Amino acid sequence: MPFRCTGLRTALAAMLLAAMPAVLPAAAVAAGSTPAEPYPSRPLTIVVPSVAGNVNDAVARLIGQELTRSWGQPVIVDNKPGAGTTTGTKYVARAARDGYTALLTFTAHVQNPSLYRGIGYDPIADFTPVSEVAVSSTILAVSPDFPARTLPEVVALLKANPGKYPYGSYGAGTTGHILGELLKREAGVQMEHVAYKGGAPLATDLAAGHVKLGFIAVGTAMPLLQGGKLVPVAIAGVERSALLPRVPTFREAGYQGFEPEAWMGLLFPAGVPRARVDALSREVARIVRLPEIARKMQDLNLVPVGSTPEAFATVMKNDRDKWSRIIRDVGITLE
Repeated sequence: MPFRCTGLRTALAAMLLAAMPAVLPAAAVAAGSTPAEPYPSRPLTIVVPSVAGNVNDAVARLIGQELTRSWGQPVIVDNKPGAGTTTGTKYVARAARDGYTALLTFTAHVQNPSLYRGIGYDPIADFTPVSEVAVSSTILAVSPDFPARTLPEVVALLKANPGKYPYGSYGAGTTGHILGELLKREAGVQMEHVAYKGGAPLATDLAAGHVKLGFIAVGTAMPLLQGGKLVPVAIAGVERSALLPRVPTFREAGYQGFEPEAWMGLLFPAGVPRARVDALSREVARIVRLPEIARKMQDLNLVPVGSTPEAFATVMKNDRDKWSRIIRDVGITLE
């Protein structure tokens, strides 16, 4: 039976009119607001804090091309090198928190705060992890004419000839430099550090025998290793790498502290909405597992990962603690 109690209806109407002043402002805001924009609805920028043409740049472009295909939005790769990756990193830390500016960075991200004073950002608090993209490794390699071939042999030769053999790295404050100083401490050997301006000149001098041993990225060394122009001695990491399964780890020879792997990962500035973080994380994980992309990354001597934001956050925090302890213990500081 229809509701006909007009007195009650009138009373209810009066109550609603009395409440209107409190309700109207919110209703007006809701009516006048723009609906939540779909994501992404405009171009995405991936900042690479190093020069164009290197491995990080290549991976950013691989991911960018696939994102453009799947999302239908342009992806711009913006190289911002300088100051040990801190220039580009600082730029992203201060970027809008809207999910349209990301940073494709690597292990240096959690090393630099312990190496440089006043870098202007916190590698954990000022960023939101999106996905660990890939891992690689750093190896100790020697020239073909170097008389030692295994880590025990190298250490024995260095101890018998203190200061005779300097070691090279691909730059001051790089993982290669840190691991070289760690080996000096752990093995009790004396050798000077020669900092090259990148992996390519280090590889050239190692192959030519101008410097007899060095810590070098697997990706840089691989062509020379395959050609017999460099000899691998030991590799950093918890276990042997699928890239060089026959090369033993430092841990196998009894040396501790060489476990952190070299990773590459994608970050947003802190404060990006979680839905957008998850959207990009899922897409990156899908992309790096595509057979064609996985093959191209393996050609770059990288092992594809593709992780959740939580898993990558754990890696970053653990590695920040490990590297800061190692850097402090070996006494490396840079200006």
